[in-house]
Amino acid sequence: MSYISRTEVTMNKIINIISNSNFESRRTTKNLIQKLKEHHFNPTTTLNPKAALTITVGGDGAFIKAVNRTKFAATPIVGINTGHLGFYQEINPEKLDDFIEDYKNNRYHVEQLPILSAEIYTNQKKFYAQAINEIVLKAQNSKVIHMNIFVDRNHLEKFSGDGMLVATPSGTSGYNLSLGGSLVHPEVNAMAMTPLAGISSSSYRSMKSTIVFPGHHVISLVPERRYANSNLVLIDGREHSYSQFKRINIKFSDKRINKLVFENNYWENIKSKFL
Repeated sequence: MSYISRTEVTMNKIINIISNSNFESRRTTKNLIQKLKEHHFNPTTTLNPKAALTITVGGDGAFIKAVNRTKFAATPIVGINTGHLGFYQEINPEKLDDFIEDYKNNRYHVEQLPILSAEIYTNQKKFYAQAINEIVLKAQNSKVIHMNIFVDRNHLEKFSGDGMLVATPSGTSGYNLSLGGSLVHPEVNAMAMTPLAGISSSSYRSMKSTIVFPGHHVISLVPERRYANSNLVLIDGREHSYSQFKRINIKFSDKRINKLVFENNYWENIKSKFL
């Protein structure tokens, strides 16, 4: 993660709003639209690529969906938390007036969150994908998968287990953490790779804990041929399956997500949500 000056953010009056459909999110969105109009902004629930800001209303899932829906655009984004976790969603719905005043007066900074970029190879095609949280390779139907893991073409290990996850620093607070993976501070330029139930027996010696890699490396996951048509790739929780799958290369993208931050409360978030 890196920072850019708030003076670099082009300001205009158009603001995208992407909301969950539950009652609390809809009520907050209605209130937000009214307050933004009172401050002479132009809020829209129809995605406008020329907007100065995108606001997501919901939980962390809403933020992740919004990032994917906007195709990882450079438009700054901020979240209003009406969900349960709210690690990405910083703004309290009860403090909309404070949020708008701080935004109008440039009382914030912009965190640049790294994105995972994936190249997915089959016998016939190459597919591309991006993720702000994590990418996971599994076998279908909850079966064990056997794969070779390479780092910059150097063989790391032959893995056997339920699957393998690669996460961004911000993504380590999601699925990765539920697997017992390590948290990585957002300012650390690194990817975390965490196994899903690695097998350790007389026949298999699979990794059991998270490995943290410097951000310039490329991680390649190459399953055995028998999984060519029974694979499952999860990209920020969305499931994909590929015919004649060969391998997936994962690295950091050159793009970044520009997330508005009004309070530097990372450690408070960790304490209140995870400890």
